[in-house]
Amino acid sequence: MKNYKTFEEIEFDLKRLSLERQIAIEELKGVKGEIKEDLKPSVWLQTIWKYAHKYEAIMLLKKIIR
Repeated sequence: MKNYKTFEEIEFDLKRLSLERQIAIEELKGVKGEIKEDLKPSVWLQTIWKYAHKYEAIMLLKKIIR
């Protein structure tokens, strides 16, 4: 626990903590936006499409090797 000698020290720390809190809130808003973007159906379809192509390429290679 910090011991304060003046009210200015207390006010300074309160202001610093308030700014840190505001920064954290803005960072959370950014993360929320990223998650919202990642959960869009178009992103899911792109991911499924990508894995489908990889699977298709593997199956084609197996047929070629046999």
